[in-house]
Amino acid sequence: MLSCRDNKKTNEQKKVIQVAQPEIHKELYGFWVGDFYSEEELEYDGDMTDAVRKLNINIKKITTDTVIAQSVVSGNSRPLLGKLSDDGGKISFVLDEPGTEKYDGKFEITLVGDTLIGKWNAYRTELKWPERQFKLIKKAFAYNANLMLPSESSYVDWSDHKMIKRVDTAEDGEIDTLEANPFYRSASDQIFKLNASTTVLKEEDVKNLRKLDLQIIKNTIFARHGYAFKKQTFRNFFDPVAWYVPVKSNVDHDLTPIENKNIKLLDRFTKYAEDNYDAFGR
Repeated sequence: MLSCRDNKKTNEQKKVIQVAQPEIHKELYGFWVGDFYSEEELEYDGDMTDAVRKLNINIKKITTDTVIAQSVVSGNSRPLLGKLSDDGGKISFVLDEPGTEKYDGKFEITLVGDTLIGKWNAYRTELKWPERQFKLIKKAFAYNANLMLPSESSYVDWSDHKMIKRVDTAEDGEIDTLEANPFYRSASDQIFKLNASTTVLKEEDVKNLRKLDLQIIKNTIFARHGYAFKKQTFRNFFDPVAWYVPVKSNVDHDLTPIENKNIKLLDRFTKYAEDNYDAFGR
């Protein structure tokens, strides 16, 4: 008899534990996307190619005692767990990354109007940039094969350059070798004309393209699917694009037959293509 009572009591306790907490503030669910930056980096006089990064916080579930979310930045996807507080209509979050990776930290966020504003602090305070700030706007993500890079932007790979010395001939016939200057890889306007998600490309379409052209055309396919780029070159190209939302670290199973066919063609020509290096002021 005592055993039966004990079992009944244990089962009742389990039922109480398994009661789901009611979800609240469902209007906040979804992707919140914007710039992730450090004030110190913005004041830094050195290489600025990675000073501002795109951050996506995906809020998945909110209950009275738990917030479940995910952060995506620089190609890294990290789970977030924390709590929401509602102080007279002022909503704020504290969200923690697991702490198992070098760049994990804590997000402190406040909802201001339609914007999430906050800061991130690394658990490891010895990092070069242990604090970052951000402003995020809610943005829907949907695959659209027709999306293209904005043609008003220039596409120069600031992360890859080579030093070239210029040689000048003086009036007296002597040759002067001037100081070496950096020359950077640049893309042609073909990246605005070829869509590898909607059109089956032919060899004649790509055989004369620069290596950077081929790489950008290929990676625009991945950007349309929300791929979170790890390589700085492609983050520099796609992070500023308004329609780009970094969502996942693998999109292989999302690619269409046309895209898969074009990727194989682009990879084949990229292997032997050359780049065009130009001098640019920054």
